[in-house]
Amino acid sequence: MIEIRRYTHLQTEEWNRFIAQSKNGTFLFDRDYMDYHSDRFSDYSLMVYRNGKLHALLPANVEGNTLYSHQGLTYGGLITDKSATVTHVLEIFQILNHHLREEGIERVVYKPTPWIYHQLLAEEDLYALFTVCKARLTAREVSSAILREQRLPFTESRRSGIRKAQAAGITIEESADIKQFWNILNENLYRTHGVHPVHSLEELTLLCNRFPDHIHLFAAQQEGQMLGGTLIYDTGQVVHTQYISASPEGKNLGVLDMLFDYIINDKYAHAHCIDFGKSTTDGGTCLNQNLIFQKEGFGGRAVCYDTYEWEIEE
Repeated sequence: MIEIRRYTHLQTEEWNRFIAQSKNGTFLFDRDYMDYHSDRFSDYSLMVYRNGKLHALLPANVEGNTLYSHQGLTYGGLITDKSATVTHVLEIFQILNHHLREEGIERVVYKPTPWIYHQLLAEEDLYALFTVCKARLTAREVSSAILREQRLPFTESRRSGIRKAQAAGITIEESADIKQFWNILNENLYRTHGVHPVHSLEELTLLCNRFPDHIHLFAAQQEGQMLGGTLIYDTGQVVHTQYISASPEGKNLGVLDMLFDYIINDKYAHAHCIDFGKSTTDGGTCLNQNLIFQKEGFGGRAVCYDTYEWEIEE
């Protein structure tokens, strides 16, 4: 009743149609997004058919004898249609493990899609990981998110930043100047952590051009000069801040406080959820206290991004 097939570029249209109609997929699983860095990963995405009809997808790549819930994506896991039940998903994982073992895969690293991104409740896979796979939790990153129905007031430190930015004549607007923002981001990351953004300027520009309805840059400006900004990934269900950064001058003027007042209370006041992204590194073992303090000051509260692993037994 269930057949598992390896994805090829010949199934691109079928794959993308399914993602658009699934109960827990986002535009990050569209092949035009996934494949922008296809040269870095050996794709091993799988398509699950039930009675000849596409029923689920697993975005994945492979390294040696390990299957990864795609390493080029923040989250992933099994993407299902609205008819998928617990019984269906348990059966999928039983057959999936058998299929992977026959293909020489001995280990799986799996990143489920956090529940805030679900169009319809879709945690059947978490139950299957526990019962079928005997998976263990190996990483837990913490993000901060705001639900529309449960918004908290800003803390005084955030309100103080807004007043400072207003007094300095800061304005907030949507911008197409990806290069200027990326330079601020790159300089900030390198100065603070000695690293560069995950996405190069060329990659960000490419993705913004491919997904103009989903990816937006909002910038804080002073007399035409960008002092900070945030790159938004709008999935429809969730407004996610993919990148947040400000210049030293922008930080002193509180431009990010004013920017997020606009994002939360104006531009995306209608959004079901606003996700500020992770404040942890090293698999969640290291918490950036200053970063999460800022996000929680806007009313954000914890959502976990988990990673599970299991060995496929003979």
